Amino acid sequence: MAVLQEYKCPCCGGAINFDSTIQKMKCPYCDTEFDMETLKSYDSELKNEPAEDMNWEKSAGCEWQNGETDGLRTYVCKSCGGEIVGDENTAATSCPFCGNPVVMMGQFSGALKPDYVIPFKLDKKAAVAALKKHYGGKRLLPKVFRDQNHIEEVKGVYVPFWLFDADADANIRYKATRVRAWSDANYNYTETSFFSVVRGGSIGFENVPVDGSSKMADDLMESIEPFDFSEAVDFQTAYLAGYLADKYDVDAGQSIGRANDRIKKSTQCSFAATVQGYASVTPEATSIHLSNGQAKYALYPVWILNTKWKGKKYTFAMNGQTGKLVGDLPLDKSAYNKWFVGLTAGISVAAFVASYLFWLL
Repeated sequence: MAVLQEYKCPCCGGAINFDSTIQKMKCPYCDTEFDMETLKSYDSELKNEPAEDMNWEKSAGCEWQNGETDGLRTYVCKSCGGEIVGDENTAATSCPFCGNPVVMMGQFSGALKPDYVIPFKLDKKAAVAALKKHYGGKRLLPKVFRDQNHIEEVKGVYVPFWLFDADADANIRYKATRVRAWSDANYNYTETSFFSVVRGGSIGFENVPVDGSSKMADDLMESIEPFDFSEAVDFQTAYLAGYLADKYDVDAGQSIGRANDRIKKSTQCSFAATVQGYASVTPEATSIHLSNGQAKYALYPVWILNTKWKGKKYTFAMNGQTGKLVGDLPLDKSAYNKWFVGLTAGISVAAFVASYLFWLL
């Protein structure tokens, strides 16, 4: 028994059939017509699309050597469970992740030794100044956020990052359209032409960062990027003096998914920029094959301030290398209500004056 080939409409996805009156394949849903040879070519292209392969070698970090951790101590937060690392001179401090007290656990052990570190380039004075500037002029900010003692709680933390390198061979298929409109004495016409556009090529990635701490919000860490890896140096414990270091709790293998997402989005954006001259461009299929993939372990410098306002946590983070600062601010509702009442009263007075002048005229 012969098996009939079923074709899907490339425009709307509906099943299409042969129309004997026009001797073409036609979609009964969107009325688009296709030559048989065009459909065969399109179908062949779909069948030959390569499968995606985004696997990695996870050789990040190295083992600590004897004596390297002698001057390091670990601390744990009683509230959030965050574990941080400091040198032997670090006094009991507050947790950089939630602000609650931390206690010393003892000699550092476990985890991998970082391959690289970007040393802090901006000191605490720069971080405090940036926070004050961020707060400046915001009249509806709660007083606790403008308090000098509170701002001084900002802490320098080395945040663990996994850095991924890879070469990506990609094939991306897009559905593109061109639209033509015209009119005559009776009707307005719109003609939409659909195109299947294919792009293929290679693109290299270096040091794609994924933070290795579950306690640091991923979107917060991505918001203070980029870090300049050209200023990274081989890791030495001496760089931790005077700062804290977050001990990673998300390993390289668990970070691969986020690395793949970032690589995929960057590849799609780069390739899409080459598809021009169309009214719309929509990616339909993406196939990426990674090669020469490897991961590195690095510590990146971040200034952090955590605080709570009416039960909600607010975190501010500043790139300790570039000074880029991000963070959400709460609204003091009582101050807002006073401001709103004043604004309403001001508008009412202005409206009364305007109406009075209009009456005089």
